[in-house]
Amino acid sequence: MAGEALIGVYRRYPVAFVRGEGVHLWDDQGKHYWDFLAGIGASSLGHHHPRIRAALTESASLLHTSNLYRIGPQEALADRLSALSGGMQAFFANSGAEANEAAIKLARRWGRERGRTTIVSFHHGFHGRTLGALAATGEAAYREPFEPLPAGFRQVPYDDLAALREVLAEEPVAAVLVEVIQGEAGVVVPRPGFLPAVAEATRAAGALLIIDEVQTGMGRTGYWFGWQHEGVVPDVMTLAKGLGGGVPIGAMLARPEVAEALRPGDHGSTFGGNFLATRVGLAVVDWLQTEGLDHVRAVAPKLEATLTGLARRHPERVEGVRGRGLMWGLVLNRPSAPYAARALEEGLVINAAGGRVLRLLPPLVVDVEAIGAMGEILDRVLAQDLL
Repeated sequence: MAGEALIGVYRRYPVAFVRGEGVHLWDDQGKHYWDFLAGIGASSLGHHHPRIRAALTESASLLHTSNLYRIGPQEALADRLSALSGGMQAFFANSGAEANEAAIKLARRWGRERGRTTIVSFHHGFHGRTLGALAATGEAAYREPFEPLPAGFRQVPYDDLAALREVLAEEPVAAVLVEVIQGEAGVVVPRPGFLPAVAEATRAAGALLIIDEVQTGMGRTGYWFGWQHEGVVPDVMTLAKGLGGGVPIGAMLARPEVAEALRPGDHGSTFGGNFLATRVGLAVVDWLQTEGLDHVRAVAPKLEATLTGLARRHPERVEGVRGRGLMWGLVLNRPSAPYAARALEEGLVINAAGGRVLRLLPPLVVDVEAIGAMGEILDRVLAQDLL
């Protein structure tokens, strides 16, 4: 049986994609699909993008030497991200979980010198599946099978400032870790002003503000980083997914006065920031800077309008629409998994998140034609009673 040599940690659909072009995918049977998930937001420039192809070709002669030596593309990408983030310094890893692990270690190292060790995060947040990131993840289904997890973590309800302030007053907190939009929970967008209020309360308590931009960063919401929508500047932030355009990469960025808490030997990664990943990361940044952000801002209203129209046409099944930029969720009044599966059968790649939400994370290169096709397919799918 296909795949039986693999450990069964994934519930896979019985589809094998073999080719892609932009927002288009084809499986091994030749069937065409519209990709509105982009590898859970990672294939930010879609498939077979010329800038990514060029970067891969340029990297072919030298893929890896380790961080014992200088790596030109890594230094160049750090410079570009520093300029975009107001002077932050970068550490490169291979995934969002690794980036969040690095942020947790930095917060602990910084806080230890100040008598602060607790990390506060939010219910239903998701920061990764490694033990440290999992300890910060506020979802019992992910956490409980692996308890006891590392100590020193607290979770409070998302969008609940009173609960956050209570914890900040109870104990010496090293850092507050928060997502701009909770992606895995079902594209949960907080009320306006929530993030600035979190930043104010965190700073008043003498703690660090860590913003997890693994899903929202690198143009996904129409800005370089999601925190720019409300003018909040974090002490530390984490990136991954879209930064690599489909190639594994993660990054932790921190203000220099915070980053200096990590000293040689405190952290590292054999493959982090390798030639291939950082060269592709530069290509993603180049595209966003020259045309990508403008494109996202131009097509995002069309996606929002299409989803809002679907909600109006199917009030018997759709409770609402929430999101920002090219990150959206259709909130159903029933389990969303059967609708994601039926959409796949109809040639549309999306996924179920948060139990009752259909999540859409199209490649940032998505166009009006693709959005129209998505709307037609979802219109047919939502017309069905799949309870």
